[in-house]
Amino acid sequence: MSANALFVSPPKDPIPLIHEIFPDLTHISEKTGDPLVWTIYQDSEIIGYAFETNDIAKIPAYSGEPVNMLVAINPQGVYLGAKVLEHHEPIILAGIPESKLHAFAEQYDGLSVSDRLKVGGNNQQENIIHIDGLSGATVTVMVMNVAITKSATKVARSLGIISASQEIIQPMSTIYPDVYQKSSWQTLIGDGSIRRLTLNRKMVDEAFVGTAAEHIDKANADQKEDMFADIYFAQANIPTVGRNLLGDAEYQWLMSSLKPNEHAIILLGNGYSFKGSGYVRGGIFDRIQILQNGDAFAFRDLDHNRVTDLYLEGAPLFKEMSLFIVRAQHEFNPGVDWQLELLVRRQLGAVDSLFTSFKGDYHTLDHYVDRPAVIIPEPELTLTQQVWQEKNTEVIILVILLSTVVMSLFFQDILVRHPTFMHNFRHAFLIVTVVFIGWSWGGQLSVVNVFTFLQAFMTDFSWDLFLLDPIIFILWCAAAVTMILWGRAVYCGWLCPFGALQELLNIFARYIKIPQFELPWAVHERLWAIKYLILLGLFGLSMESLALAEQFAEIEPFKTTFLLKFDREWPFVLYASALLIINIFNRKFFCRYLCPLGAALSTSNSVRLFSWLRRRPECGQPCKTCAKECEIQAIHPDGEINMRECHYCLDCQVTYFNEEKCPPLKKLARKKNRFKENEIETVNVA
Repeated sequence: MSANALFVSPPKDPIPLIHEIFPDLTHISEKTGDPLVWTIYQDSEIIGYAFETNDIAKIPAYSGEPVNMLVAINPQGVYLGAKVLEHHEPIILAGIPESKLHAFAEQYDGLSVSDRLKVGGNNQQENIIHIDGLSGATVTVMVMNVAITKSATKVARSLGIISASQEIIQPMSTIYPDVYQKSSWQTLIGDGSIRRLTLNRKMVDEAFVGTAAEHIDKANADQKEDMFADIYFAQANIPTVGRNLLGDAEYQWLMSSLKPNEHAIILLGNGYSFKGSGYVRGGIFDRIQILQNGDAFAFRDLDHNRVTDLYLEGAPLFKEMSLFIVRAQHEFNPGVDWQLELLVRRQLGAVDSLFTSFKGDYHTLDHYVDRPAVIIPEPELTLTQQVWQEKNTEVIILVILLSTVVMSLFFQDILVRHPTFMHNFRHAFLIVTVVFIGWSWGGQLSVVNVFTFLQAFMTDFSWDLFLLDPIIFILWCAAAVTMILWGRAVYCGWLCPFGALQELLNIFARYIKIPQFELPWAVHERLWAIKYLILLGLFGLSMESLALAEQFAEIEPFKTTFLLKFDREWPFVLYASALLIINIFNRKFFCRYLCPLGAALSTSNSVRLFSWLRRRPECGQPCKTCAKECEIQAIHPDGEINMRECHYCLDCQVTYFNEEKCPPLKKLARKKNRFKENEIETVNVA
């Protein structure tokens, strides 16, 4: 595969992929509806639905552009396939095979739209299915997961496959078995223990207005107020309700016949029959059903028992009296409001008919039922919040490390007076930068981040794009703060993983006596300009095409070294390795001459507020000790420190305060000693 091919992700035609997912399809509808969906048919049967995530949940990924995917589900809401149609992810394009991205998407096959899916993690949270992430592209696949699940949920809800999620969850309630009070019919009606659904003929006629059955069985003017149906209903296994209505013996029989988690509902009616004249043994009562939490269930003949008499004082006479058993599989909750739905049907002919429905509400009184406290689910976290929550530990450690650096620099005059501690502290910090910030957390800034920020700033700026990677965001904040206070030196010298790796390798090389070479000053200061020319070239390319600029930004070996850990094509590995080998003989060769990020950061030097690197009048003329010792040649021969090139290693400050190494201090010490030798002792005359 050519290197250029790594950066190309041409949009794919979704239709062939739909044929691949549904090999038995015979017809694909136009993409219609809100949200936009293809309906897939096998002859006249719907076998699935397909949609593009960009049509429904267009969420920017790491590159600032969304990953567009084709998602297919069956009529039951089960994922049948997820295919990447188009992406612009530089991380993936720069080294991770696209096959891994497709393998990630394949994990959705067989899962349900109603499942709660989360990328990565292994904590056993209830009702959460964990999906394997993709190393080196965590943000990308997390964005993909949100786009897939959000789109699928919207589609499934629009098609009626799943209902809208409940904002409040009421745990299963329990009826108090010993709470009983002898009551009259009027008392139970008055306090709501028994509810009523009453209809007159006018209400029924109005419900059929505009339908083909509008004039069938229509009441004349004198009949409008006549009663059509009068139905009383209640939960009969509530002791105060059941014992008063049925009598003690009948109530005891009812309770003994109920199995665990079963309930009984009593219906008492006059007028329009809630049973229906067409009911037959083995059939379903098709005129009534119970509604609760969006679920509906009807009753079969085995769920029904006739009530022969009412023992309650003041109860009227009813044409129909029945007990209906709510079976355990319906998961009926006596503590949650429910509705009795009555279906009224009008015949259009021998076979055809139309029906409408009327509903009556029931609320179980608090003193009848043990109703646990409702569960209010925590608001669903945004993608940004999820990412920061996942990276919580890394964020805390990074903030501590950054605070340590800042405090060290504020008290640098004290630290540099202890050379051994200072050098050990710095070397240890550089190791942490390489191992944790670089290899473990992928916290290597890139000039591409600069171009992405500039483009976002010039278009529709959104913080969400930059907050998707907490480590990179915090490092950019730290770089911005330290650039204002001290210039680019702090990031390049302390926080850049590739710079730290180079410095540690060179320190080891010097320790084992590998010869070093330095270019003549005249050549060295001219080579500084190369990185600025590279920066200008990349900036110009980014104005034309950010993707093209990302391709040429591979002059930075950062992705190869830290993000992909040298697991990519050999030209990239060879290039990064060559830079590290050169660094063994010449400290920070890449940082000094080639790094476009360093060039971009150095432009902040004009707004730097402080200059805390101390100098003496003798520095440069005649003393050149610091200039010779500066291992990246950031000190001019005249003694001036070029803060655009300085990496704030503080070696010059160690020398500045070292009376045994700094020539001006040594000279001053000799003068003091000579003065003490020539000092005449004072004689006190008594």
